[in-house]
Amino acid sequence: MSVVTLHASGPLAPAEAWERYAEPARWPTWAPQIAGVQVPVPRLAAGVEGRVRGPLGVRVPFVVESVDEAARRWAWTVWAGPVRLHLVHWVSDGPDGGSTTGLRITGPLPVVVAYAPLAQLAISRLVRPLD
Repeated sequence: MSVVTLHASGPLAPAEAWERYAEPARWPTWAPQIAGVQVPVPRLAAGVEGRVRGPLGVRVPFVVESVDEAARRWAWTVWAGPVRLHLVHWVSDGPDGGSTTGLRITGPLPVVVAYAPLAQLAISRLVRPLD
């Protein structure tokens, strides 16, 4: 297993960046690799299962492992067949009243390396106002 940690900072307030994570319906607005999300609840909670729709209509299942609203931190596992990625996300105070977000990706090296640039783009958009 390989681990990659990414960070991005931007002008968006930490509370708003966290809300973009906490409400899965909002994920496609900032994560270009996500076309849609199917979940039975409007807000992240430990144990929630769902599916993310990606490019070309590919749907992959996921389960939310943990959510800590106070710490603005959550973790989930996504899989396609035998390939699993474990992702841990967090939002903290950033420079000049903005926010910093982090993402730790754990999984098979080729998948982690291929996914990291898309993930970096997404978290960079997470901490910025949407166009």
